Amino acid sequence: MKPFLSIVIPAYNEENRLPNTLEQVFHFLAKQPFASEILVVENGSDDRTFEIAQKFADRLQSVRVLRSEQRGKGLAIQHGVMAAVGEYVFMCDADLSMPVEEISKFIPPQLENVDIAIASREAPGSIRYNEPYYRHFTGRVFNTLIRFLVLPGLQDTQCGFKCMRAQVARDIFPYQTLTGWAFDVELLYIARLHGYRIVEIPIDWYFNADSKISVLRDSLRMFLDLLRIRRNARRGLYDPKP
Repeated sequence: MKPFLSIVIPAYNEENRLPNTLEQVFHFLAKQPFASEILVVENGSDDRTFEIAQKFADRLQSVRVLRSEQRGKGLAIQHGVMAAVGEYVFMCDADLSMPVEEISKFIPPQLENVDIAIASREAPGSIRYNEPYYRHFTGRVFNTLIRFLVLPGLQDTQCGFKCMRAQVARDIFPYQTLTGWAFDVELLYIARLHGYRIVEIPIDWYFNADSKISVLRDSLRMFLDLLRIRRNARRGLYDPKP
């Protein structure tokens, strides 16, 4: 039976967090009335991430493990999404900082007639737990830049939980050029350019102190990526092909 939902989990040096995340996602999906699959994309880890993911795949038929030697979250997500076969594709961070049950908010029947649904920590009804003030402040500064330079109107583009119809994914991912943390900003820009509807879904979100994001280093990289998105747009690289 063809899966209704594919869940793509990028995994770089996630030997500690991945087992619990996979257990939670698998048990959630096992309770659902639809067929599903989990794709773990390991890319360039220095630890036992691939071995741990493969053990789950050996035990659970619904789990697939993909491997890429090249690092980059955007590259891992692209690899997983293009390999997914579900009608809907859900991108899920390996730390699972959102309660797994909230996945239901992103797909029918709870959400109908939407091309792309993105988790939002800023939408009315969302709650942040245990987030340090400095992280919230820097996140809002960066999102202000995103809204000013690339995506006006979207309040939180950087939360790692996003869902889209497979048809939309097959259209926009071939245009992706960024492989780092700002890849999803680029994808959302492409989606808007191609006329797709994007909605923000309020979630409960729990800060994880083991986050791999470096505020200073990655903020600079993300800012430069925003400028690249604008440059690519001016060059017509994202324009729909006739």
